[in-house]
Amino acid sequence: MNRETIIDQLSQDIVSYVMAGSFEEYQIAREIKPEDLNERFEDYRLLLNLHFVLKSDVVEFVRKLPKRLRSISTETKTVSRTRRGAVDGHINWGATMKKRYSQNPSDNSLFVCDNRSEDYDTPENLVLKRLISIIYETIDQAEEYIKHEYAWAQDTWRGEEELIDELKQIVERNVHVRRIRSPENYEPTERMLIAAESSRQPIYQEAADLLRTHAALVAGEKGEIKDLLNNTAITPDDDETLFELYVLFRFVSVLESVRSQQARFKPVRAGRKEVATFTGDPELVLYYDQAATDRNLSFVTEEEISERALSRSEKVQEVAYDISCQYFDRDFQNYTNRPDVIVLEIRNSDSHTYEYLITEVKNSTNTGTIRTGIKEALEYLAFLRVDDEFAFGGDDGEENYFGSGWNGLLVVQDLDKKTASLEEQSDSEIKILQASELEDGLKKVLDRADLNVE
Repeated sequence: MNRETIIDQLSQDIVSYVMAGSFEEYQIAREIKPEDLNERFEDYRLLLNLHFVLKSDVVEFVRKLPKRLRSISTETKTVSRTRRGAVDGHINWGATMKKRYSQNPSDNSLFVCDNRSEDYDTPENLVLKRLISIIYETIDQAEEYIKHEYAWAQDTWRGEEELIDELKQIVERNVHVRRIRSPENYEPTERMLIAAESSRQPIYQEAADLLRTHAALVAGEKGEIKDLLNNTAITPDDDETLFELYVLFRFVSVLESVRSQQARFKPVRAGRKEVATFTGDPELVLYYDQAATDRNLSFVTEEEISERALSRSEKVQEVAYDISCQYFDRDFQNYTNRPDVIVLEIRNSDSHTYEYLITEVKNSTNTGTIRTGIKEALEYLAFLRVDDEFAFGGDDGEENYFGSGWNGLLVVQDLDKKTASLEEQSDSEIKILQASELEDGLKKVLDRADLNVE
């Protein structure tokens, strides 16, 4: 499955779950932000704003701003003020006589004076002020990253340190910008945007166009979200996280279909990896990113287990070798690494029993990498603990370290070689699915009697 297809589906998932308010914005921001950025940018709106100001059109707009600001439009406004015993401006005799008659007809010291002044608070200028504010506030928070020319900023603000400083001076000191009032939270309105678009001055036309682009991004329009994920400014350092998120949302989608129920997403808290739950019996709990510590799940390896022919670690190596040879029909060398996984917990209230589906994800077609994924999935199964007790295989000498054979899953990229089908893997300790097989294959895995989620 190519990157474009993954991003297209993931964009739709973000629209469906994140922008609809179901999936926590913090969670998605944490996954897709550049690794170099600090925790401030786990604020989803700030991350979107950063993506926005990294657009080349925004940089070009800022570059032209100093010259254009010299000729921004204003309106002449007449302000009437009541004066007593003095004249300040042009006397409006009609208003003066009405004011005297309504207050004191014999008071000849009262005058209504008109003063003409420039009004900067035009609809077009409010559009401009809002755009400048978004750019300024975002760059102010990201300046240290942009100025140091991180890889994800190289195509936009590279070498523009002076331009960034100039923008700050414009906002802080430019008399024209300072005279424009700060827009209200609901501004600019549609009417203001239309006025800016209808202006003859490019500064207003471009400001309105960029604000509409920003609004589409914040509103979660699929095209803008797709651009966010596609753009190397926001995409993670490698594509592994995008693929993991793709698999995670496929899990949610399949579980919603199987249960005919929408997932209940959980707020992300420190030390909590629970992503979503499905109520009912059995209750389903979905975790992402290593062990689910908030439900007393843990991953603890032990090299020595007494009264067994093989330790768990040794058994992992042995079974990983056998499965790899069966799937690829070749021999391998052994090596180990700790996995990050998706965990589905199935809680049966009547029997007070738990079942687990552990899924390791490898965004690769490399045979060696996939073989590593097999071993990691087995390792997670073998050492998964619930309340400090092994989830699979007890202390009675039983070597069922990996569950029923349907408790472990590895998802890999699509391969161009013939591999064992899900049915042909029925006797394997874990099952392997390629990306294009995931939805149908996951339904089949969940249909097994010992993983009955319906």
